[in-house]
Amino acid sequence: MVSRNAWQRGVLATATAVLVGVASAAPAAHAEPNNNNSRKLRAAVTADGIIKHLTALQRIADENGGTRVAGSAGYDRSVDYAEGVLRAAGLQVSRQSFQYQTFISHGPGLLQRVSPSPAADLPNVLMSYSGSGDVTARASVPTGSAFGCNSTDFGPANAGTIVLISRGGSTETFSCGFGLKARNAFNAGAAAAIIYNNTTGSLNGTLGEDFTLDFAATGITQELGQQLVAQVPSGLTLRVKASTFRGTATAENLIAESDSGDPNNVVMAGAHLDSVSAGPGINDNGSGSASLLEIATQMHKVKPKNKVRFALWAAEESGLVGSEHYVANLSAAERKKIALYLNFDMVGSPNYVRFVYDGNNSAFPVGTGSAAGPAGSGAIEQLFHDYFASQGLASRETPFSGRSDYGPFIAAGVDIPSGGLFTGGEGIKTADEAAVFGGTPGMPYDSCYHQACDTINNINKQALEEMSDAIAHAVITYAFDISSLRAPVQGKGPGAGDSGGGGLHDHEHEVTQ
Repeated sequence: MVSRNAWQRGVLATATAVLVGVASAAPAAHAEPNNNNSRKLRAAVTADGIIKHLTALQRIADENGGTRVAGSAGYDRSVDYAEGVLRAAGLQVSRQSFQYQTFISHGPGLLQRVSPSPAADLPNVLMSYSGSGDVTARASVPTGSAFGCNSTDFGPANAGTIVLISRGGSTETFSCGFGLKARNAFNAGAAAAIIYNNTTGSLNGTLGEDFTLDFAATGITQELGQQLVAQVPSGLTLRVKASTFRGTATAENLIAESDSGDPNNVVMAGAHLDSVSAGPGINDNGSGSASLLEIATQMHKVKPKNKVRFALWAAEESGLVGSEHYVANLSAAERKKIALYLNFDMVGSPNYVRFVYDGNNSAFPVGTGSAAGPAGSGAIEQLFHDYFASQGLASRETPFSGRSDYGPFIAAGVDIPSGGLFTGGEGIKTADEAAVFGGTPGMPYDSCYHQACDTINNINKQALEEMSDAIAHAVITYAFDISSLRAPVQGKGPGAGDSGGGGLHDHEHEVTQ
């Protein structure tokens, strides 16, 4: 079990250090006494205020091994800090504790071509919940389907080898996850597995928290996968190395709500507070968490018509564990009280685009990497598009993939209207996007995604300013009026469907299949 360093607990005072690598802060706008409408709240919520929270989170990571991964002291200190901020904002705060299977990688996975033409350090991303191992062996491909979805896809020829398996193979009635592929390979006697993408971009996947086999698995691009597969007949030998920890950890969601407002109409806004083990996670997702902390602070004197509930989720990076635990433990009556859920995951990406979740599936229909948006989700999407348009800012749509903490809220049988914003992860900015939003085409939206360099220097202050204003607008709008959720939404939002993947060429966070 991952132990908690209780002696390190205690609220960390908001840091006032100068932000390195970001333009000097302008004086904060004067906040009116009661920020009870969009104009007032947006004037009070500033990037400077958010950056103070981000600086505090960076300090916490620096003092705790460079990470704020759930189950670690760095995450526990982050919860302490956030709780102090939310209590100071006059909110009723509670913690929701749960246990889960954690995964920590002791460094990146290693993939090397030993022969022919030795090549060290081929690009790869270790699958979450991979076992440890250091294997040098002949490479093979499944003897049946390249997808490896069935045990019969592997045979004696795969025993003792490093198997190259294609992503994909799912249908509407059958889910072929990475964990299933790895189990099938392991059961056939394979020494390790490499899963290559079936689309452009890197593959950052998870085997799932229930994967406990002592078996290493890593992900690579489609291009590299096809190159290696082509070399298998000539006697390709590879090396795969992984050093990981899997065990039971305890983590806490942090829930804070207004002491006024209709408890039968709850407006929820959430963001995950944890980082990956590799780094401090300041954009992913300190940016979303800190934005909500600042909005909560500036709403201190607001008496909303509807109850406002903020949630900072634990263990999102382990597979939405915190938000799934929260939703699963709501009674049917409590679920019905939640009018909508807003999710903010990465809103300060350096090479950003203003992405809005495609709640009505107009740009990304169900079956094209997007989940069905519950009734009302399209109205939330439209509110964000309309807000950006009112400010003369372009916006684009991103798939309603369910791969962040809104996923449990939109699941069948829960069906809570949901939406949110995103500024892009490891996906590549297109030339068209660069022409509209600025930045560098052909480069990732966030080159430090899930890496040690996701530090305070990895924040685009302009993105943070623009996106936090949109978040504030949505939260305060719904705090007083949710009637628009029932209004019909006509057509597509601005720029719908023309973003070349909506910022998610492969995934927003770790994918399972």
